[in-house]
Amino acid sequence: MSTPARREARRLLDAFLAAGAEEVEAAVLQPADLLLDLYGEDIRARAFVVHDPSRGDAMLRPDFTVPVVRMHMEAGRDPARYAYAGAVFRQQDEDDPDRPAEYLQAGFEIFGGSDPEEAEAEVFATLSAALADLPLRAATGDIGLLLAAVEGLSASPARKAALRRHLWRPRRFRALLDRYAGRTAPPPARERLLALADPFEGAGPEIGLRSRAEVEARLDALRAEAAEPPLTAAEVALIDALLAIAAPAPAALETVRALAAGAPSLAPAAERLARRLAALERRGIAPEALRFEGSFGRTTLEYYDGFVFGLFAERRPDLPPVASGGRYDALTRVLGQGRAVPAVGGAVRAGLAARLRFGGGR
Repeated sequence: MSTPARREARRLLDAFLAAGAEEVEAAVLQPADLLLDLYGEDIRARAFVVHDPSRGDAMLRPDFTVPVVRMHMEAGRDPARYAYAGAVFRQQDEDDPDRPAEYLQAGFEIFGGSDPEEAEAEVFATLSAALADLPLRAATGDIGLLLAAVEGLSASPARKAALRRHLWRPRRFRALLDRYAGRTAPPPARERLLALADPFEGAGPEIGLRSRAEVEARLDALRAEAAEPPLTAAEVALIDALLAIAAPAPAALETVRALAAGAPSLAPAAERLARRLAALERRGIAPEALRFEGSFGRTTLEYYDGFVFGLFAERRPDLPPVASGGRYDALTRVLGQGRAVPAVGGAVRAGLAARLRFGGGR
């Protein structure tokens, strides 16, 4: 049965194929133990997971990008570009019963190549052109700037790793940043534990899955962290300034460059932003029409590690993004078992696009 959403998905797929992509499919059932941790907390909590006694846990695909990356890395093909259209499955909040748990997604992904910023501009321009007749506004960001700022901190590798891990959890990230800056005290239970001369004295029999050696190693790590000097006020101010950016892209670039003048770790990411804006302009996208938000992309998919974008219905702020995407080089490294390739892509909610275009669709 042809529906507005299916017709829209087919139209989008044809547009992506016309851009030189190869059509691919991904199995509806994906291995949960391998892939579930690659998604953000939001999607992990909403994934449909089933148990197969012979094959282990599996999930209904919550998106196409991760399965397509897995397929690409196993095939070892570079460069390549793919397009797809099909259903994805996510449990929805009980407070939003009208949002479907199954909906159509159409996407466009580019792997490899020698010009990452040109590929980013092509993905954004291709999705924007496919939806040009809809009243949409664009928002962009760059997770790479925040990762670069964390890497430049005068903190231990353990603290940097913790901040990177929680970058997509704004509250947890802020709590860690404040604690590492000495603005808040460590958990009282931890302080009491570290104050003991012998934490094992009177602890009773050893139970649980961790050995005594593992517990001692964890205690040593906690002691090392407690002895580490706090982050400076300037370091915290740099991250706060990045997160506070909300301006047209050219103005945001000037702010980032000004911040990079005092934080050398930001300089490469700032120049990538400049090259991306130039590539977008060459494709007819006016940089001043693009809003850049330093915090954009931090509450969605955790596999994005660079450029991120979303296209939103201008008059419907209650709706999720009609299209979204970004760069995910780190994801290729995980699924490529250490071998990484440049990768960027985006996907459209076909039913939502059809709803805006025709007043219907799912």
